[in-house]
Amino acid sequence: MIRVLSPAMMRAVDAAARDRLGAETPMRVAGRLLAERIRAAAPAGRIVAFAGPGDNGGDAFAALAELEPDRERIVYALPARSPSPGRLDAEERARQAGVSVRPLPADDRSADAALEGAALALDGLLGTGARLPVGEEMAPAVRALARRWKIVLAIDSPTGIDGESGAVVEPAVHARETLTLGALKPGLLLDPARTCVGDLWFGDLGFPTDLFPERTPVGALDDDAFLRLLPRRPATADKRSAGALVIVAGSRQFPGAAVLCARAALRAGAGYVTLAAPESTAAVLRTQLVEPVVVELSDHAHPEHITETILDLTRRAAALAIGPGLGLDERWGVIVREVLRTAPVPCVADAGALFHLSKHLASVQGRPLVITPHAGEFARLSGEGTIALGDRVRRLRSFVERTGIVTLLKGRDTLVFDGETLHVNLTGCAALATAGSGDVLTGMIGALLAQGLSPSDAARVAAHWHGRAGEVCAHRRPIGTIAGDLPDALGEALGASVAAARNADAPLRLVFRGDHAATLKNGCG
Repeated sequence: MIRVLSPAMMRAVDAAARDRLGAETPMRVAGRLLAERIRAAAPAGRIVAFAGPGDNGGDAFAALAELEPDRERIVYALPARSPSPGRLDAEERARQAGVSVRPLPADDRSADAALEGAALALDGLLGTGARLPVGEEMAPAVRALARRWKIVLAIDSPTGIDGESGAVVEPAVHARETLTLGALKPGLLLDPARTCVGDLWFGDLGFPTDLFPERTPVGALDDDAFLRLLPRRPATADKRSAGALVIVAGSRQFPGAAVLCARAALRAGAGYVTLAAPESTAAVLRTQLVEPVVVELSDHAHPEHITETILDLTRRAAALAIGPGLGLDERWGVIVREVLRTAPVPCVADAGALFHLSKHLASVQGRPLVITPHAGEFARLSGEGTIALGDRVRRLRSFVERTGIVTLLKGRDTLVFDGETLHVNLTGCAALATAGSGDVLTGMIGALLAQGLSPSDAARVAAHWHGRAGEVCAHRRPIGTIAGDLPDALGEALGASVAAARNADAPLRLVFRGDHAATLKNGCG
């Protein structure tokens, strides 16, 4: 797992590293990493940096000191009142390397003029732990960088971003790229800040591992950690021991949800899938599905009879997925609630099942269960209404601490919370914003539960894999990805993760692509 540290935790690690490695070493390493990224983003042309008075500004000096002397390099800086040894070293090396040092522009016109014709601009004004909003002396530079976002590389964090919560306090920099150093900061991974981050790069400063805390309140999977968690089918497996899953899904109105869920489960490694569906839709499902066993559930039988039929199926399975496309009438409500209360296997509940659970969460407390609401479903489940964009983490923590239910809250910054660690998903793209993609995710989580993963691990592994599949589909078809494309993309997505994991120890790694990637590709923005 890639490290995610709060700004306060990262400051403590930085201080310990300076004590052990020397005051100048961390900033010199940061400068080399930044210079590498600058060369890749702007192989030629003038480089301009706006530097604040702290060590974030020192990193800007260190970066320009590492660049080739034949390039024009200018730092517009606020003087440091009490410069650290690392900053003093960086400033001296920058001057010796021929970097021009000028005062930070005092007004918008001067700030715009400083960036005119620059190939790339460094935002080194404030780091992740800075107090916001920015002061008047920095505001013109921040506004100028925001207007020229297509040439901006932010150091550690775009100025104006809260590195802890992901809040954006205007004026704020909107960057094309951000290179964060030492560890990921939670605020960079969360909306609304994620909009300002652009492509997020991680720079490993090479700190000894024992300087980092063993446990952190926030975590994220990289591809290497994802692959290590992904179940491997034993050579001696048979179809049931490979992962037997029961899916309860579908209705006359929404048969496709059941099809998507079942196909995803099979492509995610389930060896034996039983799809229990209302008899009114079973014929349609059999025309669409070859591998799963389709069991008909009477549209008229007493709920107790249907419940017992489903529970009997789960006694010969390892996990249950319930909800995609299910009816919202109270008959199904009785069935869903009793099945989730008494099923002898781990469960994942989505869509219709969440509707029926919304006022009955106490009945499933303590159960091995994952729920996967989108924002609207979560508003109903939590009983606290619509979630404000910057309030997702607080609301999710409060809900899980109250209910004890592992919850995957869907969104661009999909979150999984198990009551201990908040997991932020780093994969995915706008191609996943299509009807039925959640049904695919439910089938994948069910398959991973059936293969033995815990509810929390199944949720975060599925979210990562699902996101990679969305990226594969978007590459194949920039416009028009549909949910049915996702299950068959899981194999290629796995290959993409294997390729990315080969760079798991690289000092400079891409964490995710920003929203602007398609805009730049299409020549817009």
